[in-house]
Amino acid sequence: MSLLYSSTGQEKLPAHPERCAIVGTTGTGRLDMTTAFNCLTPSTTVSPTSTSRSSSTSRSSSTSRSSSTSRTSSTTRSISSSRATTSSTRTTVSSSSTRSSSSAISTSTLTPLHDLAKSVGKQYFGVAVDTNELANATYKVLLDNTHLFGQITPGNKMKWDATEPSRNSFSYSAADAIVTWALGGGREIRGHTLVWHSQLPSWVTSGGFNNATLVSILQNHVTNLVTHFSGQVKTWDVVNEIFNDDGTWRTSVFYTTIGEYFVDIAFRAAAAADPNVGLAANDYNLDYGGSKVTAYVNLVNGLKSRGVKITQVGSQAHLIVGSVPSYSTLVTGFQSLVATGVDVAVTELDIRMTLPVTDALLAQQKKDYNTVVRACMAVSRCIGVTIWAYSDYYSWIPSVFSGQGAALPWDEHLQVKPAFYGIVDGLNGITD
Repeated sequence: MSLLYSSTGQEKLPAHPERCAIVGTTGTGRLDMTTAFNCLTPSTTVSPTSTSRSSSTSRSSSTSRSSSTSRTSSTTRSISSSRATTSSTRTTVSSSSTRSSSSAISTSTLTPLHDLAKSVGKQYFGVAVDTNELANATYKVLLDNTHLFGQITPGNKMKWDATEPSRNSFSYSAADAIVTWALGGGREIRGHTLVWHSQLPSWVTSGGFNNATLVSILQNHVTNLVTHFSGQVKTWDVVNEIFNDDGTWRTSVFYTTIGEYFVDIAFRAAAAADPNVGLAANDYNLDYGGSKVTAYVNLVNGLKSRGVKITQVGSQAHLIVGSVPSYSTLVTGFQSLVATGVDVAVTELDIRMTLPVTDALLAQQKKDYNTVVRACMAVSRCIGVTIWAYSDYYSWIPSVFSGQGAALPWDEHLQVKPAFYGIVDGLNGITD
């Protein structure tokens, strides 16, 4: 998933409402992707101010579903005033002692999440980033602190519509800007994503290509991207969201035209282009176990039996406050995937709530973040956790799910929320 922009106003409107369909959740609170939010997002840059945002400006969305479908997950990108300072080892921000809307603000020294994750045996604690965020000097202060975030996932700028907008014409300037910044601080990069049913240019979806031609197009796209970023990207999301929740194959131009072996083709091309890079399959709703996890277990075993390299399964973890699976369910799911011989990672974590924000919801959100992080801590081959932006200012949720938001550990004013401390406790093995 992905979608990493939003609006600077009170109204969270999609960039192109005429292209949007409504998404919803099932009765269990899981994401229901039978219908999806389809919006092309403009490259709008927003700046935080100490006053309320103008209600006339609209946000763009960007995390995993920017110009196409978007799953029911949870976050909220809104940001106003921020006063943040960093030191060589710690980050200090003004944080609310209760809700993000509280007027009682105190100064708190933040635990360096990445350093803590490394100290307890994980590879990183990371965050999704897009170019509009790097252009926002206030927001970028915390992004620049490598003690907080040591891994970066570009939210949209490596996707097909951004990198190959027309056939065999590749554009890397936006993705290169993120990579250059990230590597400059010694951060690890996750490439997101090579093959996805969403955010595809129309020449791919409406080209009417036969099997052989689309195979060639797929191989060419994967080879070009992986070669371009060879030695820079640590792990690629080779395929993204290829299964429905019931474990059946998702309909896409690749599956319809090529069949399920489009996955083998993509992984083989990526491995040939960079033999040293990690290769992952990434999806949402793996948190609940069941048919979807079984589908990925079978996928990994099948790929390996055919000599196809796969090193990781990514669990996006777009979740809902109060509906997060139990610690034991999460651990069992991770262990099922790890048993196939791959690593797992929490790749796009956010936990949304129904607005307005209340102290009770924030307290539950803290527990929910803690549960997810502790579950990763409990599985040695769960290598790290990435949050899908760090502040509600840049969350994809409000523009997609009416009345939902506040999904991230920092609020729209860049103040830490209780969820931050739930993460810290989780990394320390403490149950909230």
